[in-house]
Amino acid sequence: MTNATTTTKVTTPVVEDRNAWRWGFTPQAEIWNGRLAMIGFLAAVLVELFSGQGFLHFWGIL
Repeated sequence: MTNATTTTKVTTPVVEDRNAWRWGFTPQAEIWNGRLAMIGFLAAVLVELFSGQGFLHFWGIL
């Protein structure tokens, strides 16, 4: 009776840093774009909430 053993090479996958700043059209750029858009939207809502005016009225545009 022969005992056949197989060996498998286990490699760890390369994980990209999703928070890394990269130039160009990359998935990381879309993540940063979404984060900055959420911060901007929250800032506009807070301006309207605390000033009692619309965002454009607060800056004197309208």
